[in-house]
Amino acid sequence: MKIPEIKKEDLLIQPINIAQTIPSSWYTNKNIFDFEVSHLINANWQYAGHLSQISNIGDYFLFEISGKPILVVKSDDEEVKAFYNVCRHRGGPLALDNGNCKLFQCKYHGWTYKLNGSLHKTPQFGPVEDFNKDEFGLVPLKLEVWENLIFVSVLNPVESLNKILRGVKDRIIPNDLTSKKFYKRVKYHVNCNWKVYVDNYLEGYHLAFVHPSLSKLLSSAEYKTETSEYYSLQYSPLKDDTNFYGEGNAYYYFVFPNIMLNILPGRLQTNLIQPIDNNKTLVIFDYFYDDIHSYANVKKMEEGLRLSDEIQLEDIMICEKVQKGLQSGVYDRGRISVQSEQGVYHFQSLLKKKLKENIDEN
Repeated sequence: MKIPEIKKEDLLIQPINIAQTIPSSWYTNKNIFDFEVSHLINANWQYAGHLSQISNIGDYFLFEISGKPILVVKSDDEEVKAFYNVCRHRGGPLALDNGNCKLFQCKYHGWTYKLNGSLHKTPQFGPVEDFNKDEFGLVPLKLEVWENLIFVSVLNPVESLNKILRGVKDRIIPNDLTSKKFYKRVKYHVNCNWKVYVDNYLEGYHLAFVHPSLSKLLSSAEYKTETSEYYSLQYSPLKDDTNFYGEGNAYYYFVFPNIMLNILPGRLQTNLIQPIDNNKTLVIFDYFYDDIHSYANVKKMEEGLRLSDEIQLEDIMICEKVQKGLQSGVYDRGRISVQSEQGVYHFQSLLKKKLKENIDEN
């Protein structure tokens, strides 16, 4: 499939010291946006939730990928499964909110399904010829679990999660992600292209200018970026004199194309960037902590949430301003800081590579 708005020369990957940023049209064009959703977002693993959300048989939760309604359930055999939240009769929803059930019942006409997705009963549906119930089970999705985090894909990713995230568990020792317990979900709507938000996340260049509070927690002199095949890592020691998280490092992982894992002592923050339109994005934060019950830690968690909200509002402000700049018609491309924007270069190079592969294949 050819995209007229993507020129062949725009897909060239040059060394960082002579590279330019991707064209402004990639942040504003609807055809490019639709192509990215189909061939990047839907074709890669998407963070869905946590095993603690489905502790008991019949527990389930709902979410969406690219507007597609999905449910994740703990089945009778205690396996975690993902299905489209779509009845095979006429497309009605099986569930309207998170919960627990023994059978899923469509909220439109009452068809029921077992927890393994097989069709159970079809009330007031006879006689119908050539109807095989076995052919009308719920449509499953590919699912994998990593460190108690659940990932789902609309299509079939080429690589397993373990391969994509290889090295992360060892790199963050003594942090243990499996000890974390879910605390809260927070959502933000941002009027910018999803890649604007990702670009912003991937560099500490802007910290001193946009995030004065965060700059007090991190050691800018020791702020480093590392890149791997499928992810990049920004990390910094926490300043002992001003930090309330404890001794250790802050690790900011970006997993291509749109997942972030922010790891601090005793805390995990997942961040899913959901493209909504070419200039609209939904950002979903889930917060996990080792201790979610003691008074002292609840107080610390709420202070962390307050700081995180402050940082996100600052990011939203600058990202929305950048989107306007990209739409202004006076900007097309910029240059990349070799010292401070390795993460941006890594993301945009992967983006070019994956777009080129899909354009060539189609």
